[in-house]
Amino acid sequence: MTYLRLLSATLAATLSLSGPIFAQDAAGLRVGATRVDITPPASPDFPAMNDFDHEKLYLRAIVMDNGDNRAVLIGADLGGINEDVWADASQRIADELKIPVANIIMSSTHTHSDWPANATTAPGTPRYGSEFVANVSLDAVKDAMTKLRPARVGYATGEAYLNVNRDVVSRNTKRWTQAANLSAASDKTVGVLSFVGADGEPIAAYVNYAMHPVNGYLAGFVSGDFAAATSRYVEKAFGDDMVTVFTQGASGDQNPRWLRTGTNALASKGSAKITGYEMIREDIEAPLRNKTVADGPLDPVVAHQLGAYMEALGTILGEEVIRVMSDVKDLQDDPKIWGKQNTLTCAGRKRLDNAREGVAGQYEPGPDVDIRFGLLGIGNIALATTNAEIYTKIGQGVKKGSPISKTMYVTLANGRALSGYIPDDESFGHQTFQVLGTRLLPGCAEQGIVQGLSDLAAEYMAQ
Repeated sequence: MTYLRLLSATLAATLSLSGPIFAQDAAGLRVGATRVDITPPASPDFPAMNDFDHEKLYLRAIVMDNGDNRAVLIGADLGGINEDVWADASQRIADELKIPVANIIMSSTHTHSDWPANATTAPGTPRYGSEFVANVSLDAVKDAMTKLRPARVGYATGEAYLNVNRDVVSRNTKRWTQAANLSAASDKTVGVLSFVGADGEPIAAYVNYAMHPVNGYLAGFVSGDFAAATSRYVEKAFGDDMVTVFTQGASGDQNPRWLRTGTNALASKGSAKITGYEMIREDIEAPLRNKTVADGPLDPVVAHQLGAYMEALGTILGEEVIRVMSDVKDLQDDPKIWGKQNTLTCAGRKRLDNAREGVAGQYEPGPDVDIRFGLLGIGNIALATTNAEIYTKIGQGVKKGSPISKTMYVTLANGRALSGYIPDDESFGHQTFQVLGTRLLPGCAEQGIVQGLSDLAAEYMAQ
């Protein structure tokens, strides 16, 4: 028996011990899942190594039906899903399934290399605009509906020490910058929502981890980064029949701990020196980002090393996901499904300067900012959402403040707030580009999100 077959058989046996196997025609939860290839076509603007699974981008859908209600989980290997795109797609799906929009979670992996910076077209054009994403999402949901079968659902967590806080004062300049800060807040939790068939085999997994997929930023090739690599690793471990959706946790201030390979890729494009040591990313990235140096070709050897690194991160994270899946307890075969969304309105500010980081920002009062947050309850599990990039301490506060112990926090979900990043109040003192660029004033968003999601969880429990 091959390793993958043995792994699949072992997981099936483990899951079967956590609860009785029910008949195929039993009433209760049914689940279907699918994935759709959305990789841009190959062209000079979209070079492909064709060496790694993460070079393929997918939109994935998981549909749940308990006989009384339905819910949909959609994840896409995209940098983001704009407000108008979400509004169109979610409403079409809601109409098709006759469910509230609040029963749909639609999120992106936030890859920074889904559309190369030197491309002649960009997100927002028809391929990644509302019509394209809405059509693909609806088609995926319809396909998942045809695959509905009896299932059980459970939630468990693990850990992965791949991420690191990225807000730090530079040793060289003594100013705030983006680099590894090993002493600052970082949530290592890997959350896994598992959907298991009557035969004990996994139907789908809904994975959550807080880490920016920035390895391929400005590198000039299409990739879903480690997030896509994680999904494909888990899927292929089970014969490629199941679906694994990756979602972002509170990753607003979280990067991969190691960025050397991506920095070397940028160095090769900007004719900077490639070394065996970790370089200061901003020193190499800024000239390319600001177009003060010519954007040259990507060195193929360096590109392959970067692709292999992304794949390695996906392998490690994927193995932790599989381990967690193997240890899920308390699987439910007839969970309640309930969803609700609310809006938090916070005072805003308008920035008057354009410094990248390391200096105090200049502001005047700006328009109020609306932040959408929501909760999807699945039995004893809560999926909390916010439509922005959230700092780690807020995410930790959401999970700690929830009256439901099995709470996953999905960010960059259900549209995109006009806030920019949402730092915790303490981090507003950082002169990083995330903090300087936020349109929010401190003192509202952190408390409002944590309390608002706690209230939704309590409301769900009271149903």
